Amino acid sequence: MDINQYLEIFIEEAQDHLQHLNQNLLELESNPDDNDILNEIFRSAHTLKGMAGTMGFDSMMNLTHNMENILDAVRKGTLSISSGILDVLFECLDFLEDSVNYISETGKENEKSIEPLKKKLLNLMSNSINESDQPQSNDKNMDDFKFNQYDENVITQALAQGMKVYKIEVILSEGCMLKSARAFVVFKTLEKYAEIFKSLPAIEDIEDEKFDRSFKIALITNEDKEKIEKDLKNISEIQDIKIEQYKEIATVQNTSKTEVAATVEVSEDHDESEESHAKKNKVGKTVRVDINRLDNLMNLVSELIIIKTRLEGIDSDSRDQNMSEAVEYLERITTNLHDAVMKVRMVPIERVFNRFPRMVRDLSRELNKEVNLIISGEETELDRTVIDEIGDPLIHLIRNAIDHGIESKSERENSNKDTAGNIYLRAYQDGNSVVIEVEDDGKGINIDKIKKKALDNKLITQSEADGLSDKDATELIFHPGFSTADVISDISGRGVGLDVVKTKIESLGGTVEVESYKGKGSKFIIRLPLTLAIIQALLVTVGSEKYAIPLNSIKEIISIEKDKIRDIQGQEVILYRNSVLPILRLAEKLDVKDYNEDENELTVVVVKKGDKFSGFIVESLIGQQEIVIKSLGKYLAGIKNIAGATILGDGQVALIVDTNSMI
Repeated sequence: MDINQYLEIFIEEAQDHLQHLNQNLLELESNPDDNDILNEIFRSAHTLKGMAGTMGFDSMMNLTHNMENILDAVRKGTLSISSGILDVLFECLDFLEDSVNYISETGKENEKSIEPLKKKLLNLMSNSINESDQPQSNDKNMDDFKFNQYDENVITQALAQGMKVYKIEVILSEGCMLKSARAFVVFKTLEKYAEIFKSLPAIEDIEDEKFDRSFKIALITNEDKEKIEKDLKNISEIQDIKIEQYKEIATVQNTSKTEVAATVEVSEDHDESEESHAKKNKVGKTVRVDINRLDNLMNLVSELIIIKTRLEGIDSDSRDQNMSEAVEYLERITTNLHDAVMKVRMVPIERVFNRFPRMVRDLSRELNKEVNLIISGEETELDRTVIDEIGDPLIHLIRNAIDHGIESKSERENSNKDTAGNIYLRAYQDGNSVVIEVEDDGKGINIDKIKKKALDNKLITQSEADGLSDKDATELIFHPGFSTADVISDISGRGVGLDVVKTKIESLGGTVEVESYKGKGSKFIIRLPLTLAIIQALLVTVGSEKYAIPLNSIKEIISIEKDKIRDIQGQEVILYRNSVLPILRLAEKLDVKDYNEDENELTVVVVKKGDKFSGFIVESLIGQQEIVIKSLGKYLAGIKNIAGATILGDGQVALIVDTNSMI
């Protein structure tokens, strides 16, 4: 069997399980006595082990098996959760994550040895008395395998029909790697000629490997005890088989009514807990779809919207009533189809946020700081393409917050703050944009230090530094190569500064702003479009050219008188609503030669970037339209002031103005 066809599924599911393990281990660190979390961790580790074993990745399977031994010892109480145990388990997760990444790149497991980690895990085990190494049920008979009233009725009817009823205890070998898989073979073997009507533990628990080395089953059959024993002993990794037969109905009926009632009650409680557990873990029905298929679907919808726009552009006088109604109906359908496709492509930002708690834990320990990460709005959804790109900028901002923002414990005590610093990671939808905030309650940005660094790096002159406002000075941290770190480290700056963040965000059509309050902390605000594929835009003309300006960046449209424009230090401005509005002539910025500006009254589109505004002078307005963003291709990539292009209804190409790069 070619297992390569399942490789992609394995990688995706393995990454999900590793993420769950990271989250649950962090929760276990805060709540070491929570058995539910411990069971979830055990289940994820067990599933990951089974998946790795099936795919033939032995190192991953062996490491997760050793992790299971530690977790099992914790469940039994022979080991207690400590920072040492958690550190080793986190190291194992890092190894597993590297292994999965290597598999995704090469299709095979890396050759890095797991022996150092196995030694650490074995050392942890040697510090405890591992009671699970001895089969706990060897010295016991099977009297603890109780039957309720329903079971008794089944047994009574079976014996009355001359069939045989057996209680069987199966004890697995000490080195059995996949206990649930071995139990599955036992069940399949017996089901060929017997009916299994009860197991201890429940079948669900056996599947989840929530048992030691032994389990019990009760079955009805016509076969002899010898055949059953022979068939079971032919199965590998089974240490011992114990079979007990019921020969008289009275044997079953001797159970007192009180005992039966108790058994039924316990059984009902168990069912109820199982039901609540199922509800807790209930997930919607989903299907995995290749992102390339979704991209193709989006392209088809885009083409449909272009055709719709073309039909709308047909002169209304030449269209009859039926044609007009059909175009209106098509518009509704395409709008609904676009919304549906967009929802399919939308992914909760939680999948990005989930990787940060572990990172914050490791960095705070490395820097000897206490840091709490408070996450909110993780259910906010973004387009898949944006989700894939936003992770690295957020990692950079959080690293900066821990390294530069949050003070040491002694500094915080001297400032009358809690010794534990807080980083707030928020996400929320604002109109057609998603806002992500990274805020800390640290010392804030040192404006004087920024100015000094900028002067040392000759980014500004002394006179410019003296005239800089605090907000403008703060913006210097986004300058390429700018860093306030005295010593370049691997934690945050690494000598590249925050310009990588700004560049990445703006390449996604977003903006980034910063607010800082000395001694109170700082906040980075990222604003991103919901999607990068289809947007609402305002079409304008400049000379003989048509341009599209994204609607979410437009504040308003105004008319101004030409003679009211003033020149201040080479920048054209106008006084508008008691504030100075910078003016940009799109014809000059975009090098349009045939622009005509004879009229005294000019049309100005006021665009915004955060709290900054600028007015773009255009020749005329065409109107609002839903446009499909098309890439300019690799030969035209990086053209200044242009974010892409769109195809209009009449087949013409209109360039999309990159307002962020102009303001």
